[in-house]
Amino acid sequence: MAKIDLLLGLQWGDEGKGKVVDALTPNYDIVCRFQGGPNAGHTIKFDGKKFVLHTIPSGIFNDKCINVIGNGAIIDAKIFKDEVDGLTAAGVDVLDRLLISSRTHLIVPTHRALDAANEKALGKMKIGSTLKGIGPTYTDKTARRGLRVGDIMSPDFKNRYENLKARHLQEIRNLDFDINTLTLDGMTFTEYEKVWFDAIEFMKKFQVVESEYFINKALDEGKKILAEGAQGSMLDVDFGSYPFVTSSSTMASGVCSGLGVAPSKVGRVFGIFKAYCTRVGTGPFPTELFDEMGDQLRRNGHEFGATTGRPRRTGWLDIPALKYACMMSGVTELMMMKSDVMNDIKEIKVCVGYEYNGKVIDYLPFDACTETMKPVYETLPGWDCEIDRNIPEKLEGYIGYIERKVGVPVKFVSYSPDRYANIYR
Repeated sequence: MAKIDLLLGLQWGDEGKGKVVDALTPNYDIVCRFQGGPNAGHTIKFDGKKFVLHTIPSGIFNDKCINVIGNGAIIDAKIFKDEVDGLTAAGVDVLDRLLISSRTHLIVPTHRALDAANEKALGKMKIGSTLKGIGPTYTDKTARRGLRVGDIMSPDFKNRYENLKARHLQEIRNLDFDINTLTLDGMTFTEYEKVWFDAIEFMKKFQVVESEYFINKALDEGKKILAEGAQGSMLDVDFGSYPFVTSSSTMASGVCSGLGVAPSKVGRVFGIFKAYCTRVGTGPFPTELFDEMGDQLRRNGHEFGATTGRPRRTGWLDIPALKYACMMSGVTELMMMKSDVMNDIKEIKVCVGYEYNGKVIDYLPFDACTETMKPVYETLPGWDCEIDRNIPEKLEGYIGYIERKVGVPVKFVSYSPDRYANIYR
């Protein structure tokens, strides 16, 4: 029996997972998304084209690969249709390559309105939500009142939608938020709702499956499956920088509940990280840079959110956080992204611990979000040159340093956004 391999982001998202999935896809028969929704943005560049995938797995560009949106993910029908239309216009046969779990929850328009109302109510303490309705959708899932893809064909779907909408509207009024002032993708709420229902009809074209049976049967048949995570490990709802986290499990444990596979069926765990760190939105970021170096990393790395367009916060690599993410998910091999962004830096700092409550620690404490953590750095020489198919000696030294500190081998190094600019170690 085959095992399912797993690909995870190990930082705060935006690590470059889409490119790696695209590079690995030729080795797999099936690629699955197991959590998250359109708050994720997986960017893939090839043949002079750029694609940003928000819901659809990144294996969609391989015509021999089946892609599955699992039960742990969530879908906004309108955003999904826009994504499919864009891929279809580029010549990608999405309809024949994509399956959707009947248990996948739906993001309804009032989920997005409620997301905006909640952020406004939080004021300065806002989470930094992408305002895609992710949190409210997962809340309804946990509260056992959500709508799922399998419900779309039900004759009472519209009534169930209206009941859920009425509940949301009451919550929105309680937050003193006027839904009529809200703009969703350039539309009023009423306009967006109509487009959303049109997109629900569009979704009926796709094959809806009991994905847990489909995936386990494929494993029994020896099929090779890759599970693609969204966001990053440090945004995990349980083990991330709570409360500044997403609403799903972004670590390895999430694949079991998000696809319906047993822990014993997980094989290799690929951990993706940048040669430095970034974060979008609010929340703790101990190594954040507020100087010219931070601006340089942002410029060189084009660090702007694929989903929101917001400038990303930038900083040096954080070893304790990286080691923690590897420990929590049992990462078997590391993949380092965006090494080229640091090509012209002569000295690189790496965080190896934190000054915290009068002492130096090398772990992430429970109250990391409320207490000041000053990074403790070690300095390494930069490679200060271009990378082209071969790893410069000083970059090799940087990689070796990370391997020794984290205890996991770096097997893959990316040195350009292009799908082919990779070095396998």
